[in-house]
Amino acid sequence: MNWDLLEPILIIIGIDIILGGDNAVVIALASRNLPEKQRNKAILLGTGLAIVARIVLTTVALYLLQIPFLQLVGGLFLLYIATNLLTDQEEEQDIKAGDHLFAAVKTIVFADIVMGFDNVLAIAGASHDNILLVIMGLLVSVPIIVWGSKFILMLMDKFPLFIYFGAGLLTYTAAEMILEDHYMLEMLYPYPLVQIWLPIIMVITVVCGGYVYNKRKNSYSEI
Repeated sequence: MNWDLLEPILIIIGIDIILGGDNAVVIALASRNLPEKQRNKAILLGTGLAIVARIVLTTVALYLLQIPFLQLVGGLFLLYIATNLLTDQEEEQDIKAGDHLFAAVKTIVFADIVMGFDNVLAIAGASHDNILLVIMGLLVSVPIIVWGSKFILMLMDKFPLFIYFGAGLLTYTAAEMILEDHYMLEMLYPYPLVQIWLPIIMVITVVCGGYVYNKRKNSYSEI
């Protein structure tokens, strides 16, 4: 497997793990009232259906991103998601726990679809129109999220740099989406250095800007 194929797969896996912490919490909350045997079934069924739904939604997103300027808009929106990941890390969740298997599975799948829009957009951008890369990335990353959810969330809480790495990864993907927009390609074709340096500058700006913002916010909260 060459690097051109391996790079987007690793990026997809990284994006899904970074953005999947909340989805892992949803799975745990939705199945918490079930007996042990049914809980495992709910997790497996819910996760399996969520993977299928994610693949379908990402496939649709791949086609939609071919519309003029949508690649550019998608990249800008993903840039917003990356910034928001750094500066607004507190989210409230009100997940209703199901008291039987079907209710829990339905909650897991529905919540994953609703909460997974950022994942879908990011993965569509990172896959470079290759649905096989999407499928491979999701098949690897979603089970990691489900079974390693507590570890992932612990990493995010204990090591803030993990969040900054994720934001940088999303920003890099956003920059690639912007540069791959048809009109942006035509506009920047005479300027190859811009195509090389724009992703790097965007990553540095978002990560450093998020760090400064968080430092100031923490200093104000201590006063």
